[in-house]
Amino acid sequence: MHEAFTLTTPALLFSAVSLILLAYTNRFIAYTGVVRNLYKQYKENPTSVLKGQINNLRKRLYLIRTMQLFGVFSLFLCVATMLLLFVSYLLVAAYFFGAALLLLCASLALSIWEIQISVKALELHLSNMEE
Repeated sequence: MHEAFTLTTPALLFSAVSLILLAYTNRFIAYTGVVRNLYKQYKENPTSVLKGQINNLRKRLYLIRTMQLFGVFSLFLCVATMLLLFVSYLLVAAYFFGAALLLLCASLALSIWEIQISVKALELHLSNMEE
């Protein structure tokens, strides 16, 4: 098993994790614009719908922060894995790489949760338009 575990194995995750972190950052940047817009609307006319959207957005921001942290820690463990492989600590490297994969999976699972919350926010907005 360990014969196939080389420096290139954790390096394969670099591009995937980097792209995921870029997508998370883009979401975060988009939400900053939404927050500013909601703030302005809420100051002019505070409604229960806006309050619901603000609460929903707060949850999504916390989820994105956690998604980003898990992604960064996953990348960090990939680098640590490469260092451990370089100094021939194969078993420890395998555990670090396993932890990196688990963190990446957790980040992706949170992303699914955040997408579901985003859909609920859009449904709230659409239902308000229908009234």
